[in-house]
Amino acid sequence: MPGFEIILVVLLGAVAWFWLDSLSVREAAINAARAACEAEGVMLLDATVAITSLKPQRDADGRVKLKRVYEFEYSDTGDNRRKGTVVLLGRRVVLFNVGFRDTHLPETLH
Repeated sequence: MPGFEIILVVLLGAVAWFWLDSLSVREAAINAARAACEAEGVMLLDATVAITSLKPQRDADGRVKLKRVYEFEYSDTGDNRRKGTVVLLGRRVVLFNVGFRDTHLPETLH
């Protein structure tokens, strides 16, 4: 059964590649979330991200890459938790969203 063994080795290699690639992309998502939270003046909570979506998508050049959507939590006041999102296409960050934040505006005069 050398054919079966070859297929098994190729499959295990593909799984190992996918796992290592996912770790690398996840680290890029954490760094992007950390930098963007710092730029927005909010705190990244738990210093981590969680993948919520994984699917193939074409980039601007027409090549198929994996689109990964990661969620994270941040706080704008220090005592709340809000959800944010980082979207990566391949290893490139294409979208960062910290969601809607309440702004306290002064009351208008009557």
